[in-house]
Amino acid sequence: QLQASGGGTVQAGASLRLSCRASSRTSNRFFTGWHRQAPGKEREFLADISGTAGSTTYADSVKGRFIISKDDAKRTVYLQMNNLKPEDTAIYYCAEKPYGGTRWYSWGPGTLVTVSS
Repeated sequence: QLQASGGGTVQAGASLRLSCRASSRTSNRFFTGWHRQAPGKEREFLADISGTAGSTTYADSVKGRFIISKDDAKRTVYLQMNNLKPEDTAIYYCAEKPYGGTRWYSWGPGTLVTVSS
């Protein structure tokens, strides 16, 4: 299972870095993705990174502000969030999707990010 951490309460314009750590690894043929769910809204995909080449994909809503990266030695994927806005307030989750798969798995409990204006 994956464990997301690093959330908190910040003011608009601030930055936060979230971490997603895997308890164990037997393969790197998967994507690790960050998602969020704001109050009253559906869960939203933000970004993912491939376990082999480190290729990244971003949703248009965060492109240019959020950066996804990974440290294989620490079994951790990061989400650097810059210039945060009140509309970024949500619970942030990480999950995995195998190469060729369509569903995300190993959802952890998430970490809450609150951005005040």
